[in-house]
Amino acid sequence: MWAPGRRQLTAGLIMAVTLVAFEALAVATILPVISHQLGDLRLYGWVFSAFLLSSVLGVVAGGALSDKRGIGLPVIGGLVVFAAGLTVAGFASDMPILVAGRIVQGFGAGLVPAAVYVAIGRAYPSSARPRMLALLSTAWVIPGLVGPAVAAQVATNFGWRWVFLGLLPLVAAAGIVTVPGLATVPPPSGEDLPPSPILPAVMASAGAGLILAGFSLANPIPTALLLGAGLVVLVPALQRLTPEGTLRARRGLPATLLVRGLLTFAYFAGEAYLPLTLTSVRHTSTTFAGLTLTVATMTWTAGAWLQARVVERTGPRVLIRGGLVLVVLALAGTASVLWARIPLWVAPLTWGLGGFGIGTAYSPTTLTALGLSTPGREGAATSGVQLMDLLGTAFGTGIAGAAVAAVHQRHGDPRLGLGIAFALAASVGVVGVLVTPRIPSEISPVAPR
Repeated sequence: MWAPGRRQLTAGLIMAVTLVAFEALAVATILPVISHQLGDLRLYGWVFSAFLLSSVLGVVAGGALSDKRGIGLPVIGGLVVFAAGLTVAGFASDMPILVAGRIVQGFGAGLVPAAVYVAIGRAYPSSARPRMLALLSTAWVIPGLVGPAVAAQVATNFGWRWVFLGLLPLVAAAGIVTVPGLATVPPPSGEDLPPSPILPAVMASAGAGLILAGFSLANPIPTALLLGAGLVVLVPALQRLTPEGTLRARRGLPATLLVRGLLTFAYFAGEAYLPLTLTSVRHTSTTFAGLTLTVATMTWTAGAWLQARVVERTGPRVLIRGGLVLVVLALAGTASVLWARIPLWVAPLTWGLGGFGIGTAYSPTTLTALGLSTPGREGAATSGVQLMDLLGTAFGTGIAGAAVAAVHQRHGDPRLGLGIAFALAASVGVVGVLVTPRIPSEISPVAPR
């Protein structure tokens, strides 16, 4: 990873991931503060979901551009668009404008990781890829250690807007560090490629948005109409964007992609509403909620390094199954904090277990996809991974948010809605465990070009 020919590239990729990590942990920490000031709890989940749905477009566009023109354009363009979204969010006067800013952010944030995974597939030997993915997970350590606490302090002392605007210098720094290393990544193969998948990506994002909008409504008739329309739009788009049989969990790469989506649904549905649980139900400080997320970030990194050391011996299936089981147990344990008799220290303990679980399971899905990809088509394979990743997270945060908002509006007590959200997340995690026997037991290495 640190050979002279890859040193600059490795440093640049780490910087890009660090930027995304700061943003993700900061927003999750301060969103209860933003929601209290701007109001409109109905859009709480959309702050996450809008970002993720637009990231779907960015991921597919980034993969297609990487296969056709190399990774320079998606990386540079992604950073510029991401900065524009930070600016809109930082000056938002209400929740709809904040959501709009998150849409812009999401597209830029989707372009960058798609190109990062392509760079790993093209520029690093198969033996180095597990360590490189673990290193990228480690790039969350510093943001995980200081990001939530810093975000909480900035929001308290200067206002939450500076959590967004203060990231703009980091975007510039990421560009300065990353761009020179891109020249070391081999160019696309130049082979004829299938038509651009941008239209199916738009359909997938629109279909998912219709489904989430349906869950957000209280009237059953419009809900049913939006859910039906969303499925009609989303399912054909997914069939074009993912390998055949993904929605049926066909053995091999399709099942791996489906499990990736189920994993992110379960984990991030819990993470998104953990700060709200701690601050609104248990009345802790934003700083304590941020520290709980920090613990999970650290254990995620530990899990990522563990899988890097053992994945070639155990294969991906064992690690993914074990990680999902830990996430399910963590969701059940964290939900118990909704009751006042449960001590608060249970939250960082159980959610730390969840972080270790997803850290163990997350990278093996990417390694499997890279191992099964065709040289020159790494962008298509990794965009499929990212697509299911983002859709899983969007549906997890969005559907859980709809449950929280609906129950709160009807009963006024957020505990029941939050309990439903944690139960839903755990149920999806169990489905993921049941699908894992269809994941490949070994990783197929592909030599770098």
